[in-house]
This record gives sequence, structure tokens and C-alpha cells, in this order.
Amino acid sequence: MNVQDSAGPGVSAHAPSYYAASANPSPERPPLKNDISIDILIVGAGYSGLSTGLHLVEKGYKVAIIEAARVGWGASGRNGGQIVNGLNASLQTIKKRYGADTANFVAGLVQEGGEIIRERVKTYGIQCDLKDGNIFTAYTGAHMRELEDRLKLWAGYGIKNQEMLDKQQLRKHVDTDVYVGGVIDHSGGHMHPLNLALGEAAAFEKLGGTIYEHTPAVSVDTAAAKPVVKTAYGSITCNTLVLCGNAYLGHVVPTLTPRVMPVSTQIIATEPLGEEQARQLIPTDICVEDVRYILDYYRLSADKRLLFGGGLVYGGTDPSDIKARLLPNMIKVFPQLRGSKIDYAWSGNFALSFSRVPQMGRIGNNTYFAHGYSGHGVTGSHTFGKILSEAIDGDRSRFDVFEKVPWFPFPGGRMFRVPYSVAGSWWYALRDKIGV
Repeated sequence: MNVQDSAGPGVSAHAPSYYAASANPSPERPPLKNDISIDILIVGAGYSGLSTGLHLVEKGYKVAIIEAARVGWGASGRNGGQIVNGLNASLQTIKKRYGADTANFVAGLVQEGGEIIRERVKTYGIQCDLKDGNIFTAYTGAHMRELEDRLKLWAGYGIKNQEMLDKQQLRKHVDTDVYVGGVIDHSGGHMHPLNLALGEAAAFEKLGGTIYEHTPAVSVDTAAAKPVVKTAYGSITCNTLVLCGNAYLGHVVPTLTPRVMPVSTQIIATEPLGEEQARQLIPTDICVEDVRYILDYYRLSADKRLLFGGGLVYGGTDPSDIKARLLPNMIKVFPQLRGSKIDYAWSGNFALSFSRVPQMGRIGNNTYFAHGYSGHGVTGSHTFGKILSEAIDGDRSRFDVFEKVPWFPFPGGRMFRVPYSVAGSWWYALRDKIGV
């Protein structure tokens, strides 16, 4: 099954991915059909919106979420399902750009997203096939030196639950000859991303929150004393507005449009491989990603399929044939899967910031936003949701640090940002290929 992402307002169903096919039962929520007022309104029922909303209803706030399609319809329900600690930009890069204090601050929260996910799963009994551990793999000696430097850097910040793996040690986790080694992060993990989103939505509603599906924001007035969001069939006036549309917010809020660029990534899912073959491929049932600029990432599903992702398309468009794009990469890593049937192939967008650092801020006094996780949204969105809830509740200490981090538009503006980014990706891909 191959799906092209024709994401438009009011889409009626999840993209036909493996995740949608194996999703836990979830009610279809009706759209907003009148004018209402609410204490806090959140736009977007992905991880950022759900994390923010759940933290706020736990504090006793009255919160509503509007979603253009379905809960977890975007990247939150389509991603690789990997709990990877850190931001896209390294701690060393953050230190060079923004100073030691900011780097120390970021180092203190790079593992927080995974901790929040585990707490949510435990507290609310969310069934999402949560497993521990992830591995970063190296193709070249240069990659290994990069991983060694990263491990030492993180250890210097007190993060010491990672260890280097040589080629033979790595083979105990991944049955392939393509890598020279890697790093295992015992605090990483993986899960069924759509079921996590659906479980968080159910917890949010159980505590009194309201979700309106099929309710795209048509316009947003952030200049009013109380922000107003207009939808197709009603408007919502709120004391506080939180924008969490990320790559799917579109041009509804022009102030945010130049800050990020949608980028699509693709995933294929094999047929069920059976317990024996699955255990041979990834004996420790861990998730894996390599450290190339355009990387591969993969893991086993609960029913023993290999979920294999990778590729980037700047601008958020989809390849004409996802299977043809990813299958050669999968066979390169696991030649023993040649001839295996591919049951699903899908695509989804994440929001890329030029600095590769996620952004958090305000428009006026009463409108908050968070976006630009740059491929690290599973953990980053959960952390940012908590920080947004703290700021709305009166503690702006952590929010203020991120709000002050400068952002930069993509060179060339909207017209040339895609070719600029493509040229950059070619350069970095060449460096990976020649091992520098």
C-alpha cells in the first residue's frame, strides 16, 4: 500500500500507514459547529498540542484542542516511533552558537521527553508497544570519531547511559555487516507513535479536555485582547492560544511561515517476518538509526515487521514511488530480506528550522507557539509541551531561555529555500560517502 500525502484541511482519515492499520480503537470526534469561548485553545492534536493540553488539564485548566483532520494525523502518528534523546543540533553546536549557559540548559532536558513519554504510558495505561534502547550506527571511521566525541561530550554534562560498540559488539544487536560500530543509548526506545497519540488524547479527555476533529483553523487573530480562531463552522475566543500545527499549520499564521520548512520522510513496512527471522535481524529488539546527514532508521513492530524509514524531500512533497526509494536501502542493510513483501509505504512531513534547533515563543502577549523539531519531534514535542504548560501556568523560567534563542530564515526565502537545502544535503551526503 502506497500513500501520497495530500494533506488538506478537513481530511477525514489517517494516512493508510501500518500505524493506522494497527491503531487502537479511538472515537471519531465531531467538528466544532458553533461559536464558543474557552480558557485555553490549542491548535493541533499532535504530540506538541496533546502534551501541552494534558499538562494543563492536570493543573485544572479548561482546555480545548482543534485538529484539522484526526488526532495524530500528521507526523505524530506517522513517524519512525523512535525515542531519540537530544536535538537535531548537537550540544557542541549549541554551545558554539549560543554559549555555555544555553548548552548547559539544553543538556539538562535532552532526556526529558523520553521520561515524559514513559510517565504518560505508565500513568494512563497507554498501550503503545513501548520498548527500551536505541543505537546510533556508523558507516565510517569518521562517523565513529563523531560518536566518540558525542559520548564524551554528553558524559561531560553528566549523561552517562550510553556506551560505544565496536563492530562485533554491534552485531549482537543488529545482524548486518554494513556498519563499523556504533553507540547504544539505554535511555532511548521505541513505540507505536499513533497509539501513543491516541492514548494521550484519551487521557486529556478523561481529565475534562475537549477535542474537535475535522476543524481546521481558517484564520487567527492574535492582536485582539483575547485571541480568536475562526474555523469553517464556528469561532473560538480564548484567554490563551497555543499554536502547535508545526509542519501542517500552513500559511494560517503568516508570522510563523518563514520560520520553518516542511520536509517529508518516508517509511516502508514489510510483511510479518515471524519470530525467528525478526530475532535474527535485531536480536535485542532495539531501534536503530545511522548518523549520516540523510539517514536510515528502522525497528521491529509488535507483529514482527521491519519498519524501515529514510529519505528527505525538502518542501514536503512526496516521492512518486516510496517503495522504490527505500527498498534498495533496506536490502543494503539486510540483504537477507531480498524478496520480502512490502505491505505498507507512507510519507509524512516534519518541520525543519534553519538552525536545526526547535523554536518556542509568543506572538503578542497571549499566543504561544512551538515548532521546528527538525526530525527529533517525538521527544522534543513532549518536552516543549511541558515547558509551554509551565509558562502558561506562570513559571516562564524555561520558556524564556528558548524564546530568546535567535532564529534565522532560510536563505533565498520561500522561493529558493528548497534548492538551497537540496544543494546542502548533496554536500553533506558526499562527505558521508567519502568518510570525512
